[in-house]
Amino acid sequence: MNLQELEGRMQKSIDVFSQNLSEVRAGRANPAILNRITVEYYGVPTPINQVAGISVPEARTIVIQPWDASVLKAIEKAILASDIGLNPNNDGKVIRLNFPELTADRRKELAKDVRKLAEEAKVSVRAIRRDGMDEVKDEQKRSEITEDQKADFEDKIQKLTDKYVAEIDKLLENKEKEIMSI
Repeated sequence: MNLQELEGRMQKSIDVFSQNLSEVRAGRANPAILNRITVEYYGVPTPINQVAGISVPEARTIVIQPWDASVLKAIEKAILASDIGLNPNNDGKVIRLNFPELTADRRKELAKDVRKLAEEAKVSVRAIRRDGMDEVKDEQKRSEITEDQKADFEDKIQKLTDKYVAEIDKLLENKEKEIMSI
């Protein structure tokens, strides 16, 4: 039984959850929402952050300044085609993305979406726990470990699971506060 491997897999679930949270548009400008958008640059799909500088000069504005002015229209087109729900303002040199003020209904909807992401992360962590528990039972059936070792491993796996589920809850709580306080 390799506890480090299980812990590494659980940490990856937390990392994916954190990444998903950073991409939730919570009314505050966050360049992470552009991570999944690619631009056709000389025939190659390229992430926006590799063809332009991205800055957040104000709380609700992202400025995208391409290093090559010829890619400006392609960036604008990619943003419009994406699902981020923002209209780019192109002034010929830079693109500005203005984040509108969130309504109370939209805040509640975002909080619900974030809770769903948290539940998916918890399910992932619990699936990893189940895999570990199954492996321990198999090792005990094959007489590779004793009954006491099996109980010890199961206890350690449960403690790991509880630790990572608590971390997910903490991240969820922080994101909900951010959504509701903006």
